[in-house]
Amino acid sequence: MAQQSNQPDSKKFSCSICLDLLKDPVTTSCGHNYCMDCIKTHWDGEDGQRIYSCPQCRKTFTPRPVLEKHVLLAELVEDLKKTGLQAAAADHCYAGPEDVACDVCTGRKMKAVKSCLVCLASYCEIHLQPHYDSPPLKKHQLVEPSKNLQENICSHHDEVMKIFCLIDQQLICYLCTMDEHKGHETVPAAAERKKKQKELEVSRLNIQQRIQDRQKDAELLQQELEDINVSAHKTVEESEEIFNQMIHLIQKRGRDVEQKIRSQQETEVSRVKELQEKLEQEIKDLKRKDAELKQLSDTPDHNHFLLNYPSVSALSESTHSSSINIRPLRHFEDVTAAVKGLRDQLQDILRDTWTNISLAITEVDVLLSEPQAEPKTRDEFLKYSKEIALDPNTAHRKLLLSEGNRKVTLMEQDQRYPDHPERFTGCCQVLSKESLTGRCYWEVELRVFKVCVAVAYKNICRKGEIYECGFGLNDKTWALHCDTNSCTFFHNNNTTNISGPQSSRIGVYLDHRAGILSLYSVSETMTLLHRVQTTFTEPIYAGVGLLSYGTTAEFLKLSSCSALI
Repeated sequence: MAQQSNQPDSKKFSCSICLDLLKDPVTTSCGHNYCMDCIKTHWDGEDGQRIYSCPQCRKTFTPRPVLEKHVLLAELVEDLKKTGLQAAAADHCYAGPEDVACDVCTGRKMKAVKSCLVCLASYCEIHLQPHYDSPPLKKHQLVEPSKNLQENICSHHDEVMKIFCLIDQQLICYLCTMDEHKGHETVPAAAERKKKQKELEVSRLNIQQRIQDRQKDAELLQQELEDINVSAHKTVEESEEIFNQMIHLIQKRGRDVEQKIRSQQETEVSRVKELQEKLEQEIKDLKRKDAELKQLSDTPDHNHFLLNYPSVSALSESTHSSSINIRPLRHFEDVTAAVKGLRDQLQDILRDTWTNISLAITEVDVLLSEPQAEPKTRDEFLKYSKEIALDPNTAHRKLLLSEGNRKVTLMEQDQRYPDHPERFTGCCQVLSKESLTGRCYWEVELRVFKVCVAVAYKNICRKGEIYECGFGLNDKTWALHCDTNSCTFFHNNNTTNISGPQSSRIGVYLDHRAGILSLYSVSETMTLLHRVQTTFTEPIYAGVGLLSYGTTAEFLKLSSCSALI
């Protein structure tokens, strides 16, 4: 232990720049030792000032000193290396290149533990002690060690900036108030800090509240995500079970029909076979009687013939021929027709209910979802273009459909349409074949005015009075009535007069989920005629009604490149 205490201190042979044992040591005229490369690098950074300083004592030299290797010191360092001693570069008490160094320490500097915003200096634990002991220094504001203390010094007057200019919103020193900031409203920096600190706290409270709100939203979305997955899985299973039940029900009805057909087949076959047997017996009896008559007829004995004729010639009446009618028989073809009718009805039901099912699926929505913006230009509308085909089964008999059921004309004579429960009989109207959901856009070209362009629920009355089935005159339809010089919007018999440019082309935009119906006059530009915001509770069908003979309306074929003609 005594031998170790007598060994030279390696700190004395360390470079205060790199904090390692000296390499090619040199000594400045002020007596401090450095690695030759370290001091050269330090002075290279001062070439622009033409004044060179000692990193430890700040003594300056002009011109730049020419240094030679200190041979004796280099030998001592080598001896230290041989003894296994190392410089205390890793000692956590000393400041490294990334640390804030104490401004008071001389020689090798210690790490700063605090910086003073009044003194604009940084102190290690030893040199900071006066700030804890001296009453005047106790009032100074201490902060964590900072390398940016010079930011608090005015670049113009080299004074501490303790004042805040409210006009220019910047820190200034007291000399600035007499110079470029003369006459400006100023307050102490501490007062402005206190004011802005309150604003900052308010902002933080707002941010924290928003964080809490967003966290609640995130929790809601997570719960919604789980609910969607659970609901979808449950619905798939339940729907599959329901469809299986329907399949089993149809199969059971099929087996019942088969069983009834087989039972009836057995009854009819038994009845026919019974008749067959009776007929065969009668044929056999008739053949035997015919043989007896032939035998009597062939006898040469006149007396024998006359004696036996009365008993042989008498014939018994047939009991079966009168009950058998020779007529075309349909057998079970009527059953086939009835089953086909059931199939057609099921197809119609499935088609109609499928629309409702599809709509119910597409209307599944997520919490916090943003509404989609309505298109602005015709090109944007055309992205949602829908080709409309009219349903002949709904057309009034005075309406002639053509152009693939896209064009309709009001005729004086009735058309040969078959009876159908969905046909309009009181109003000259027609609906589209398919329902409309989601976002759709279509255009109707009016050849002659006195037309109403409409949308409607499918369950609109077809055979009632005009106020029951007329477009726009009930709560199931929305209609734009276009006359020669005016337009009027109707819904539930409420009217809205429309002012706007008259055009022979009407554009209709539907956002079913958002409950938006917009009607436009389409020419070189699109002019909004009327907009409805509501809640659609059922699938929507496009419709048109014609009010005078010769009037024609055509649902146009549109695409993203459709041009106005």
